[in-house]
Amino acid sequence: MTRFARWTAVVAAALLVAGCGGSSGSGKDEGKDRDTPSAATSSSGAASALPASLTSQKPDWGRCKGGSSAAAQGGGWQCATLKVPLDYARPDGETIGLALIRSKATGGRGERLGSLLFNFGGPGGSGVSTMPYYESLVGPLHERYDLVSWDPRGVAASEGVRCRGDKAIQAAESVDATPDDAAEESAYFKDATDFGKGCAKAAGKLMSHVSTTDTARDMDLMRQVLGDSRMHYFGISYGTELGGVYAHLFPKNVGRLVLDAVVDPSADTVGHAKNQTLGFQRALDDYLKSTGQDPARGSAKIVDLLHRIDAKPLPTGGGRKLTQTLALTGIVQPLYSKAGWPRLTAALQSAEDGDGTDLLALADGYNDRDSAGHYGTTTHSQRLISCLDDKQRPTPAETRKLLPEFEKISPVFGDFMGWDTAGWCHDWPVAGQYDTPEVSAPGAAPVLVVGNTGDPATPYEGARRMADELGKGVGVELTWKGEGHGAYGSGSDCVDSTVNGYLLDGTVPKAGKVCS
Repeated sequence: MTRFARWTAVVAAALLVAGCGGSSGSGKDEGKDRDTPSAATSSSGAASALPASLTSQKPDWGRCKGGSSAAAQGGGWQCATLKVPLDYARPDGETIGLALIRSKATGGRGERLGSLLFNFGGPGGSGVSTMPYYESLVGPLHERYDLVSWDPRGVAASEGVRCRGDKAIQAAESVDATPDDAAEESAYFKDATDFGKGCAKAAGKLMSHVSTTDTARDMDLMRQVLGDSRMHYFGISYGTELGGVYAHLFPKNVGRLVLDAVVDPSADTVGHAKNQTLGFQRALDDYLKSTGQDPARGSAKIVDLLHRIDAKPLPTGGGRKLTQTLALTGIVQPLYSKAGWPRLTAALQSAEDGDGTDLLALADGYNDRDSAGHYGTTTHSQRLISCLDDKQRPTPAETRKLLPEFEKISPVFGDFMGWDTAGWCHDWPVAGQYDTPEVSAPGAAPVLVVGNTGDPATPYEGARRMADELGKGVGVELTWKGEGHGAYGSGSDCVDSTVNGYLLDGTVPKAGKVCS
């Protein structure tokens, strides 16, 4: 089962959103109000000392190799491993390794400002694999910042977890994620239980230490080891939630933070699913309008197609069958970027003609499946992290009562997203930590929060809520009237120049600025 609420590498070029936070000072005076190098602030505000063996690390930067992307193995990129505590309640105890990647500032446009950390979303996305592909989009930033990213704990090269094998993943694709009867419902929840058991076996004690809070603390240790007095950060999609949690934990260490494609921090599990449902339906409506169709009629036509596929999966060129769930996944994938709309048109037409090949190819891209049938672990890490974060566990009975609300929001996506609230973390081996993340950051420097009115995965209302919860004088909202998941690098000179001005010069835009 794949949750739609995640960042996908396939649409990387459309993800970055620009924004302006606030003037956090130049590199010369950033040392003011700096936490001592050996202090890590807990969520309760108490300080717990980190040992010098961690805070005084000197990363052994060298050429990227092994599992790194081909792009990372050239072009001046360097990789290293950072040691972090497995459990921050026991900072002197066992450690794990986090894979880092960086490219030093190229020079020009003034003095070097420090490191700029990127998290590209998920949770579960690999920063080590993705960062080199983003360099071309953030060239002006690279002149004055070292570009840095990492694989968060439990992800890819950082103790990445694989909860089931390729054959089991493919077999699970036949499980109906929108069950119509008792037998399908039983199979749906049994699959969720089995997945959780596989994660517990594969992750071991790491399973209780991959939360967003754990990763935010890793970021502050990373800041210290990189030699930065303040945290400069660019978070996308889930990376905005991570950035908000960091700002709450370490408000005095906030430098220039950009939050792009913003997750609503006030939404719990059900609220987040409703937001997603609304966002995807809005994006679908915009797509249908672009093809000259009435959104209501166009959606009804897609619903009819999905019902027919549910009753009789479509054949594909590779011999696999296109199920209803895979078809829905294939429809979602191109909604992340307006550039994908023509491909969606072709895939829907092929499906209407009885051929599921094109929709299956789109679904495989979303599900991280290559042509050899090998699946990546992004979804595994995503579930591992989000189910440790999310405390709310709707029961099957509660979900059935919610389905009419979801279907009213979207006749296409509502059923899937409604069932997902119960199935995603069903019978999970560890309890969740919070209903909603705490992101209030009194005393922090201004944080730029960017919302996109056409964002399918993180509806733009989330940007306003994030700005409000960060606090007065901290959250500064920038709106882009565009399409796709994110705005920076997506074609808006207004957005790009605003974000660059904030990150390079500390220029904070007027709150509520709109780029159209």
